[in-house]
Amino acid sequence: MQVDGKHILIVGAARSGIAAARFLRARGARVTLNDAKPLEQWPDADALRQSGIEIVGGGHPLELFAQADCIVVSPGVPLALEAFQHARKAGVPVIGEAELAARFLRAQQGGKLVGITGSNGKTTTTTLIGEVLKDGGLPTQVGGNIGTALISLVETARDDGFTVAELSSFQLEAVEQLHCFVAVLLNITPDHLDRYASMDNYAAAKANIFRNQTAEDLAVLNADDARVAAMHTKAHKVFFSCQRELEEGIFLRGKEVISRANNTERILLSRDEIGIRGAHNLENVMATLAVGLICGASLDSMRETIRNFKGVEHRLEFVAEI
Repeated sequence: MQVDGKHILIVGAARSGIAAARFLRARGARVTLNDAKPLEQWPDADALRQSGIEIVGGGHPLELFAQADCIVVSPGVPLALEAFQHARKAGVPVIGEAELAARFLRAQQGGKLVGITGSNGKTTTTTLIGEVLKDGGLPTQVGGNIGTALISLVETARDDGFTVAELSSFQLEAVEQLHCFVAVLLNITPDHLDRYASMDNYAAAKANIFRNQTAEDLAVLNADDARVAAMHTKAHKVFFSCQRELEEGIFLRGKEVISRANNTERILLSRDEIGIRGAHNLENVMATLAVGLICGASLDSMRETIRNFKGVEHRLEFVAEI
């Protein structure tokens, strides 16, 4: 993606928008950062101006959108905004921050992208996958919706490593070229229906994680969620289930988590070895095991990491025993 000398408009001046603005400015783009917030509410306004970024607050002027060479949208900004329709009519491409990051990662051979989405469990699963791969000795970095903007990981991506990204439906709405070597879809339950007209629209946004996969890629899917299990992808599907045995995939038998492939079974670990509580976390661990096996982490290393993993902040944290 050629950005030197281009006028790029970033819409949304929160974490990912600011990261994208700084990234593009450093590569020679003329950057304008726009937000509905009045400028006096921008804590970084002076620093942004000093770095050569133009800032426009208090609304979304239509002429600003029509005059850009490209528009990058932060996840929190709805794509249904009138200004985006105006820009598209003027022939201006509109992409998301995650899409922007994916293009630069691909351009510099920035390793393989592992994407995780779902209504629930994204952050826990993304964190655990990151720990499993790192502890397995694999070069790994973690970001996306989890806290570190994906665009911030471009510089540190390695061609022999993995970028593990939590991807929200908001981030996936604007996908065009984003390509996941492994795409994980944990579940789809009613969420964000103030932004989406229906559950089908919401599920379609999630499905974009598979949009650019090929037969050489893998999709890790929850077999117990009917919407997820029916998702279309060209990738090889790897299913997991807490409720039934699978002909191929990862499932629970008694207390043992089993992997079955090519008519061969092996025990991955016991449910008692999982330190985080809840049936939903068993699903998160199964998805993690699938990704770890795909990426080449050793089973012994994964077991040790899962035993020691205490979960992430604000998710079923232990408080006290009374």
